[in-house]
Amino acid sequence: QLQLVESGGGLVQPGGSLRLSCAASGFTSDYYQIGWFRQAPGKEREGVACVSGGGRTIYPDSVKGRFTISRDSAKNTVYLQMNSLKPEDTAVYYCATSLRVVGLCVLSTLAYDHWGQGTQVTVSS
Repeated sequence: QLQLVESGGGLVQPGGSLRLSCAASGFTSDYYQIGWFRQAPGKEREGVACVSGGGRTIYPDSVKGRFTISRDSAKNTVYLQMNSLKPEDTAVYYCATSLRVVGLCVLSTLAYDHWGQGTQVTVSS
């Protein structure tokens, strides 16, 4: 059974860092696009990073240079390293996959159909 489990969220001060983990089971995550998304209260879910099976990555301007997505094949886990965090990064963070082999991943929620339960990230002093 396919499952994605996020962890690593928490409370951090502005300027701090967190690393989120997305542990995959029931499939080999290396082959497929994996996306990280976030949803703040009252806002739509938005993509913050994705990686294709070939390792190509996409970031929106809002996080480019601060967030990095990476894989650990041995652990079947995808990470999201978040640096220089800002209060506006506060949200529930989700990882997702589509079990589609793509050359370039996309940051649209419509392109993903398997989601984790989310982990809360709060950036506040």
